[in-house]
Amino acid sequence: MLAKTVQPNETTVPLLPCASPEETLAFWRALGFAVTYEQTKPYLYLAFQWSGFQLHYGRAAESVDPAKENTGGCLVMVDAVAPYHAAFTEAMRRQYGKVLAKGLPRITRYRAGASRFTVIDPSGNSIIFIERDEPEELEYGGSKRLQGLARVLDNARILREFKNDDRAAFRALNSGLRRHGENAPAVEQAVALAALIELSTALNEPERVPEWGARLRRLNLSAQERREVESAVADPNLLQKWLPANT
Repeated sequence: MLAKTVQPNETTVPLLPCASPEETLAFWRALGFAVTYEQTKPYLYLAFQWSGFQLHYGRAAESVDPAKENTGGCLVMVDAVAPYHAAFTEAMRRQYGKVLAKGLPRITRYRAGASRFTVIDPSGNSIIFIERDEPEELEYGGSKRLQGLARVLDNARILREFKNDDRAAFRALNSGLRRHGENAPAVEQAVALAALIELSTALNEPERVPEWGARLRRLNLSAQERREVESAVADPNLLQKWLPANT
């Protein structure tokens, strides 16, 4: 029970480990964050603010390896994640000429309808933006209410959006398409092929993209199904070469 003098109006500000002050300052400034405090000596302390939340940094331990991406992190709970992702990717294009999708720092993809994405800073911290009404329970392996390729697609979505594990999603889709693709509806096959094309690009392994693209082109899709396939990937432009014409 709360004491009568305690009011439930607290604010929590994450204090993250910083392995590179210069890169951290440059990155968050590029995304439009205001630097509200900057000190490097006698000790490191950086503070940033954007919209209604703050990020603070102190010096990282010598044992921290940003490349392992397990440094630290925080959750930012919001009403809708899409506007945040749009604002950050627009700032990246303006500052860097592209969306930072690989290495450090970077931002994870956002697919229409998703409920979270992650910004990984130069020190390997994960700042995860999550919608407040995101489902509380996830069924790894895919929803038990689904069967065949539909369940594989659901599992791959969870691996990508909630685990940030593109490699595991790729393996699940590649294996699932072999097992269930032949008997699956054309639109499910198309979504799986589109996701594999996107994942291959993200993982910098494009060798099989022409094979999957050729299979995608042979599928008979309605205009509505084509839109469904396009909405399944973050960048529909990846598919324009391979999508069949509207029928």
